[in-house]
Amino acid sequence: MTLISTWQYNCSLADGFFDRKMAKAKDKKETLEQEEVKNTETAVEEQPENSEEQAEEQQEVEEIELSVEEKLQIELAEAKDKYLRLYSEFENFRRRNAKEKLELVKTASAGLVEQLLPVVDDFERAQEANKSQEDIEAIKEGFGLIHNKLLKTLEAKGLKVMETEKGTDFDADLHEAITQFPADEDGLKGKIIDTVEKGYYLGEKVIRFAKVVIGA
Repeated sequence: MTLISTWQYNCSLADGFFDRKMAKAKDKKETLEQEEVKNTETAVEEQPENSEEQAEEQQEVEEIELSVEEKLQIELAEAKDKYLRLYSEFENFRRRNAKEKLELVKTASAGLVEQLLPVVDDFERAQEANKSQEDIEAIKEGFGLIHNKLLKTLEAKGLKVMETEKGTDFDADLHEAITQFPADEDGLKGKIIDTVEKGYYLGEKVIRFAKVVIGA
């Protein structure tokens, strides 16, 4: 084979190789263009679907937000109703408690008065009997019995007589000095020498101070 023939053969091979390359590039370009067209069409077809999905999502969000608002309104209404109920119950309790206290104050002495009624009956019977009674000793004895009955009734309720015998130390927390007299003994100076009015305790509380005379 001559040099010219070899060169021609190589040129034909190069042309064939170049033609094949160009064909492949053309095919690849056409394939890419077809895919781009297809993707564009797909995107155009999916766009309405995506828009619809976005619209549905937006609607769902609005519904959720509306549901939260409605839930808050319901909770607020329930809280107001609960508050009104509690306030109403408290007002009823307060009024009922005030009424009970008032009734208790009015009837606090009912038990004592009930126990004093027999003493009142004894006084009335004694007064009726004394109209025709000439025996003074019998009258004194009758009143003595009534007096003892009255004291026992009051003692049962917690009443105690304050001790203010002659020679008792004067106590300003218990006694009320109404006057002073010269003491007949030196040891009675500043002490009680006489009791004008007895003092009383109710339990441990002083309910009446004893009115006394103090030795000077």
